[in-house]
Amino acid sequence: MSQKPVNLNRFRKTKARADEKARANQNAAFHGLTKAQKAAARAEAERAATAQDAKQRDPKQ
Repeated sequence: MSQKPVNLNRFRKTKARADEKARANQNAAFHGLTKAQKAAARAEAERAATAQDAKQRDPKQ
């Protein structure tokens, strides 16, 4: 009949962490890529543009 006592502080902190994690995921989806991901995409685009320019018959002057 008697149930195990519940630590309300632990429950409150666990719920707060879950709420923060959900909000962080929502913000990440809303604001897009991280700084590192943006830099990697920028570098890849630059590499692709350089490779394409190198393969042209008449290079840009």
